[in-house]
Amino acid sequence: MIRHIRTRFRAPAAAALAIGATLAFVTPATATASTATTTAPQAAAAWAAGTRAYLVITTPGDTSAVRAAVATKGGSVFASYDAIGVIVAHSTSTGFAAVMRTVSGVQQVGATRTSDVPADAYNPALPANPAQTPTTLNESLTRWDMTQIKADQAWGVTTGSASVKVGVLDTGVDDKHQDIAPNFNAADSASCAYGKADTRTGAWRDVGTHGTHVAGTIAAAKNGKGVVGVAPGVKISSVRIAEPGSSLFFAENTICGFMWAGDHGFKVTNNSYYTDPWQFNCPDNVDQAAIIEGVKRAQEYAESRGSLQIAAAGNSNLDLANKTTDTESPNDSTPVTRTITNACLDIPTELPGVVTVAATGKGNVKASYSNYGNGVIDIAAPGGDGASGVYSTLPGGKYGNSNGTSMASPHVAGVAALMASVNPSYTPADIRAKLGVQATDTACPSDSRCTGTTGKNGFFGEGQTDALKAVGGATTPPTGPYFETTTDVAIADNATVESPLTVSGVSGNAPATLKVGVDIKHTYRGDLVVSLVAPDGTVYPLEDFANNDGTDNVAKVYTVNASAEVANGTWKLRVADVASQDTGRIDAWNLTF
Repeated sequence: MIRHIRTRFRAPAAAALAIGATLAFVTPATATASTATTTAPQAAAAWAAGTRAYLVITTPGDTSAVRAAVATKGGSVFASYDAIGVIVAHSTSTGFAAVMRTVSGVQQVGATRTSDVPADAYNPALPANPAQTPTTLNESLTRWDMTQIKADQAWGVTTGSASVKVGVLDTGVDDKHQDIAPNFNAADSASCAYGKADTRTGAWRDVGTHGTHVAGTIAAAKNGKGVVGVAPGVKISSVRIAEPGSSLFFAENTICGFMWAGDHGFKVTNNSYYTDPWQFNCPDNVDQAAIIEGVKRAQEYAESRGSLQIAAAGNSNLDLANKTTDTESPNDSTPVTRTITNACLDIPTELPGVVTVAATGKGNVKASYSNYGNGVIDIAAPGGDGASGVYSTLPGGKYGNSNGTSMASPHVAGVAALMASVNPSYTPADIRAKLGVQATDTACPSDSRCTGTTGKNGFFGEGQTDALKAVGGATTPPTGPYFETTTDVAIADNATVESPLTVSGVSGNAPATLKVGVDIKHTYRGDLVVSLVAPDGTVYPLEDFANNDGTDNVAKVYTVNASAEVANGTWKLRVADVASQDTGRIDAWNLTF
């Protein structure tokens, strides 16, 4: 479920989003199998009232014998993930789980919900494709959340690599949004609602607004419009795991999402929700124990394939290190009050290997709604609080503010994507460890709930994320004058183009360490030769890319000894395309004196 103000979504009040159910989001203010998945035949010809969903857990590998048993015990196989030994079964029989637990090879069986599977599961409707409203908003590079984590400075080092894929596991993403479309990766997007991948065009689209807001924070394009994300050069894929109408995220949906992430090369996934219908899953309950095991196996599979999961901590202002009571579960029927212990887990955020993100407001303060807990929280990031919301994309070309740990988690996912961009060989374990190292230590305030040290405590974990340190940039911003142009210049095949930039008000000559920030969008940078042209016509070569370099785009900062040049005048970025077939544009470039 999404972390909304009560718990679910991970985002709070004061936003322009209105999503119910479980997203990790505080209330806003204003079927194709993967390579690791064997999808069984369709569950049934038609939906029947009373259909419930179950996870049947067995030994990873060939699950055919247990799948056959499902059919003989009054059930049908809806999906099967042989690589992790998890079967999603449907049945109208109230005794199905108990009977399946007697089958040889079955390790656990658990119901994933306390309500019926919707009829939509058997013939899912495609989400709406909203009409787009072009924005007249000029892109701001100095939003409080971006400057607080120094993302605006990190862009001088890298805006992220197009080879880095980030998965948004959420309510879906509006892929046509003007700030998301340039970075959207439709080929690796799908819906995992109901627990089986649906790869039809548009199945990944938003059934609310939450996922689109999250996606914009991670990677809204640096295109002069609206907003810019933490990692505006990486690729975004949408894996919709929320079901329409309820916006609930059941265990089978999460499992499908993690398996998809592992099989489709996602370097990072963002998870701003908890797995419905239980706010906390307790291992002494047979149903919840199966949910824990199934989602845990899927997360481990994704990580083994190179994917790091980032998750929101939740918005109930709870101490996750000292759990006592759950009053919100099950949220798909009638919640009850139950006593719980620390053995009960908020998943996926409390699963091993998952990076748990708490929210801060503007400055070094815990957001009022953010869950906390010494030894549980790994890192903190801006989530907004009150009037200081996080501003991001909404479906239909729109924008709005929202607060929540749902908004904090994508900041960390973006930083992780930048880190992966400059360190392509990093494993999930490497990124997880480095996220802690680069974080800015933040001491506990005068609040008895915050325990631990300055280096690691219950409110901020290892500190607040720092994008600049994450990409190896200087810890202090450049002190010299800064000039930038965002006027696009098309790069045609076998042609040389120039983008002018006028510098004024700088006395004397340029420095020996002139910084040249370059953002070129191109589908094969091996075609490119990039140079800086001084006002007097002197050419300073920046880079002649290897002919076999098929990487998309150039997002780099070069250092040039331009001390022989007068600073004031018109400088030019010259780009020569020396081959055919691939084209692009100079998207933006800058000089720091």
